[in-house]
Amino acid sequence: MTSQYNMSMNRIIIDVREPYEYEAGHVDGALNIPPAELLAGARQLDGVAKDAELVLYCKTGSRSNVGIQILQNLGFTNLVNGLNAGQVEKKYNK
Repeated sequence: MTSQYNMSMNRIIIDVREPYEYEAGHVDGALNIPPAELLAGARQLDGVAKDAELVLYCKTGSRSNVGIQILQNLGFTNLVNGLNAGQVEKKYNK
């Protein structure tokens, strides 16, 4: 399932905003997993290596920071707070 998303260099970009925010615009290749879905176990990440680089972003960095904490509790170890879409676009989607 995750092969359709940005997995260059074993990296997945995750937009943790709500679906209506994601639909209004998002980083190309980003997977939309809002906080409630992360808390429910982040099923979209089943089969993803626990050491894969996961770059999370939202609007201000607050929800992505919470998302990082949730994913740490799920065993993921390589987590990056990309802050917002502009920062992620600049750094990862060149």
